[in-house]
Amino acid sequence: MALLGLSLHSQFLCSNPTISKPRPVRPILPTRFAVAKMAVATPTTTFGFKNLMETFAVDVQRAEGRPLNVPLTAPFTIASSRLERVENVAIRIELKNGCVGWGEAPILPFVTAENQATALPKAAEVCEVLRRSPAKTLGMVLGEIGVALPGHEFASVRAGVEMALIDAVANSMGIPLWRLFGGIPIVSPADAAELAAKYRKQGFKTLKLKVGKNLNADIEVLQAIRVAHPDCLFILDANEGYTSKEAIEVLEKLHEMGVTPVLFEQPVHRDDWEGLGHVSNVARIKYGVSVAADESCRSLADVKKIVEGKLANVINIKLAKVGVLGALEIIDAARAAGLTLMIGGMVETRLAMGFAGHLAAGLGCFKFIDLDTPLLLSEDPVQEGYEVSGAVYKFTNARGHGGFLHWDNVAYV
Repeated sequence: MALLGLSLHSQFLCSNPTISKPRPVRPILPTRFAVAKMAVATPTTTFGFKNLMETFAVDVQRAEGRPLNVPLTAPFTIASSRLERVENVAIRIELKNGCVGWGEAPILPFVTAENQATALPKAAEVCEVLRRSPAKTLGMVLGEIGVALPGHEFASVRAGVEMALIDAVANSMGIPLWRLFGGIPIVSPADAAELAAKYRKQGFKTLKLKVGKNLNADIEVLQAIRVAHPDCLFILDANEGYTSKEAIEVLEKLHEMGVTPVLFEQPVHRDDWEGLGHVSNVARIKYGVSVAADESCRSLADVKKIVEGKLANVINIKLAKVGVLGALEIIDAARAAGLTLMIGGMVETRLAMGFAGHLAAGLGCFKFIDLDTPLLLSEDPVQEGYEVSGAVYKFTNARGHGGFLHWDNVAYV
């Protein structure tokens, strides 16, 4: 079971010194989960991303992808896979006006379709297309990226390239990125209790727990954490690990302990639509618990299926699953259907998490924020970008998402 901290009482600070004074807002961008509506200071000028796609001309001078290998503090284990270290792909795009954007394609075995070996050549391929392409509108260039990297098969690489391009555009405009959009490994009970106590001291009030590998062991860990942190709230993430019967049994056991999870994420296999709907109905009606679709939501078609069948209450948006443009489409559809939104990640550095955070801050429509995976890394390769102080995330940069890599220190293929 993985234990990840988050706070319901953290602050999200967004500011642009050239526009307005920094002002605290109360969404939650904490360690791996947050529950609160997001808001940002209202600027005097707004930028519609859809309008920008039709009007902003993009002319790429350089584009390149390189391996981004970062050690973890401990192996990251979920129900479907185990990660010993991060092996992602960093993307750097430089426009002819000299402005640079940074992106990241996260790789998580059995979750993303790509691995680093397949992602690097696809990144090189699309970067070559961008370098050779004449100046076009942002929308046209993003469309070409979608054609070159279609569907779920290349969603992670597509997300990384889209991030870098959009970040370069924000840098060109001299504005922070958010304005464009106007766990730890499975551990023993003793280790889980120690981690819970640590997070409690840091001010986190909600803990996200990775479950789904062993039902009895999961319950033992929950009990140990409850002793160490008796007033904490829980979010459970099974990562497809349970049958529908087991998922309901977990809720029953927690109910006996007097614990009601804030959220139960992806309790069953991604293709078990009937099971997802059954767990969602029982969780909501009997226990008052919302169920989130994560792995089951990898396309706009999946969202429509979830809406039509009333299969989940919450949709988890991950850029690595659907890309930036795909995420915006799904967000619109989910909001129109009245679903609650959540934003999360795989195991990324502050490059990808910074982009996702700016997107969440700009849109202001996410109730659950799960963007703390950089805390799992034993080192931080990203320079500048957002700042973290306990449960407070500060987005105070004036341009783009603000994070970058020392490119010469990033490995060549």
